[in-house]
Amino acid sequence: MIEEGQAPGADGEGAEETSDKQQPKKKGSFWKELPILLGVAILVAIVVRTWVVQTYYIPSGSMENTLQINDRVLVNKLVYDFSEPERGEIIVFTAPESWRSVMEEDEFIKRVIAVGGDHIVCCDDQGRITVNGVALEEDSYLFTNPVTGEQDPPSQDPFDVVVPEGRLWVMGDHRSASGDSRERFIRTGGNVDASTIEVDAVIGKAFVLFWPFGDFNWFSIPETFDDVPDPS
Repeated sequence: MIEEGQAPGADGEGAEETSDKQQPKKKGSFWKELPILLGVAILVAIVVRTWVVQTYYIPSGSMENTLQINDRVLVNKLVYDFSEPERGEIIVFTAPESWRSVMEEDEFIKRVIAVGGDHIVCCDDQGRITVNGVALEEDSYLFTNPVTGEQDPPSQDPFDVVVPEGRLWVMGDHRSASGDSRERFIRTGGNVDASTIEVDAVIGKAFVLFWPFGDFNWFSIPETFDDVPDPS
């Protein structure tokens, strides 16, 4: 046994003579290994991007003021392999074809307002959306016009929906400029399936705004969702 700080043969037995001469370094070994290192780095980047974390840019104003056009966010693509989307989270999902104005633009970003089994209603006597009987206080993230200071109402249209199991009711923070569950509910004459998205369509959870650096922000679930009970 070699104890820490003791060299082999330090007790005088079995010691081997060592040479003071160092082995010459092999020339060109770095350049031979460089293609392998680059290949490994590319492979790791592909694996991370495909299954773990991906960068997305924001192409529209549907999530203002939380997200501005051309902002960049990081999306955790692994988290929902171990859990379900929660109310208040910002998610990226593959939108149903009926939601798209351009077929190629198939990935949307919205906020989860209600999950499977929830009873979501607009609106109470103060104009607030309720989920399972509890009113949401959405002032912290609803769009506010930077010129007039006027804030979007939670919804321009009434609805009364029980979200089917395995589906989500999602809305943009810029309610007056968002193609979302409310908008689809009105357009389809109250078709709940057409107004919600499948949990399986969710790509991942947006967890940080990283560009522009001056607007860096970690996303958390707004406190108002803490008071929403599970559906009865």
